[in-house]
Amino acid sequence: MREKIARFMYGRYGVDQFSKFIMGAVMVLMILNLFFRTPVITLLLWAGIIFVYYRMFSKNHARCIAQNQWYLAQVRKLGCYKDIRTHHIYTCKSCRQKIRIPRGKGKIMIRCPRCGYEFVKRS
Repeated sequence: MREKIARFMYGRYGVDQFSKFIMGAVMVLMILNLFFRTPVITLLLWAGIIFVYYRMFSKNHARCIAQNQWYLAQVRKLGCYKDIRTHHIYTCKSCRQKIRIPRGKGKIMIRCPRCGYEFVKRS
């Protein structure tokens, strides 16, 4: 049985970060569907499940890779940093520039690299 599944999946795209995100959204919709039984939530739920399986069984790798790259670019635009545990992100009050400061240095004077505005924050 395992070999049959492996043969079936040969050449298929499989699961990537975008698929994992959609499955997470589907799980949230399932929980919402338990409390609010509306046709919109049910429709979104089934559309998400069908879309994930369609991508997973797809043999068009180029399109799926392009979709995943688009998703990763959107995540980067949102500012989801991997080093959130090791750095603080502060915003300059003058020019709205984001400044990344390492954690654990105590109270420090931060100088904005763009406008030169200085302020004190804990790191």
